[in-house]
Order: sequence, then structure tokens, then C-alpha cells
Amino acid sequence: MVARSLALILVAGAATADVGPTHRADVARAVYASSSAPSIVVPFETLPTPNLSPDAMVGTPPADGLTEVWLMSQPAPEGDAEWQCLTEALYFESRGESLEGQIAVAEVILNRVDSPLYPRSICGVVKQRGGGGCQFSYVCDGRADRMREKTAADLAGRIARAMIDGAPRLLTDGATHFHTRAVRPGWSKRFPQTASIGAHVFYRHPG
Repeated sequence: MVARSLALILVAGAATADVGPTHRADVARAVYASSSAPSIVVPFETLPTPNLSPDAMVGTPPADGLTEVWLMSQPAPEGDAEWQCLTEALYFESRGESLEGQIAVAEVILNRVDSPLYPRSICGVVKQRGGGGCQFSYVCDGRADRMREKTAADLAGRIARAMIDGAPRLLTDGATHFHTRAVRPGWSKRFPQTASIGAHVFYRHPG
């Protein structure tokens, strides 16, 4: 009984005063030895509320636009032929552009897919021919379409994956056409301009 009383005194004293040479292990043994010892509540810091919004989840493109940080946090991109066609189009048409410039080109391609005036698939839009040439110059330039720059190809693939998965189109206001600043095609005089990003100027089909 004396030993038990001493143990309880030591436990009680540990919370309020120095108990001298008593070791931590001795106190722990005393606590577990007493079935009547009061429960000890250990306070802890409140953790921040987790962000459970859809935009914060991996695989869900953010509603306020893509960022490089978000894109690089996603798994390595992969997909079917449609993803491959969009990846190649972004790589060959806009890999030297900023992130916004590449996203803008992706918007044009997807806007065409959604329009009844163009093929109903990404590959159909990208490979469409007409007017003595191709809608996208790299398709008809006679060069082998090999994506030799791995970093640029990876970013193009990530953008393509996110855009196909539903990332918002916020940059070009429904544009279906674009050209570089070095040229001035005839149609650009008839189509309303919607954006100017990097080396490209963007237009929407009238009507």
C-alpha cells in the first residue's frame, strides 16, 4: 500500500513539480500499475483543415487555370491516340511558347473539335487538309514528327492530358484560328481577334 501511494504521489507531482531522481520509466510503470490512476489527457495542436475541394485533388484540373506547379505534380502523362495527337500538335506548333501560349493552342484545337465546321476528333482536326495545305503546318512540312526534346514533350503531354480531362479554356475566348505575328493571312481580316499571346494571334470563326 505504501509503494502504491508513493507511486501516485510521484505521478501527480510529475505534472506540477520536479520529482528529483525519479526516472521517466519508473513513473510510467507506476501509472500502469494503478488501476485507479486518473486518465491523463494530453493536449495537441489542432491541425489545419485539409483542402478537400475538387481543384486540390490530383487528376482534377484547377478551375482557375493550369499552372506549371500543378501540371508537374501530376503523374507522368499518358493516353490514347487523341492524347498523342494533341501532344504532338502542342510540341510542334508551340513548344517555344510560354505555358499560356501552349494552352492557348490546345484551346484552339479543342474548340474546333466542338465546332460543327471541323472534324469531330482531335486527330481529325490536327491532320485536316484543305486549301492546298494542312491546317497545322508541321503535318505537311515533310519532316519526321519526332519529339526530340524530352522536357518540352513531357510538358506538352501534361497540358494535353489536362485539357482533354476538362481543364477550363480561359485564354482565347472560343478561338478556332491562330497565326504567328510573322504572317497576315487573308482570313484574319474577317475574323474577330480574341487574344494575342506570345508569338501567336488568336481569332474566332465569325458567326
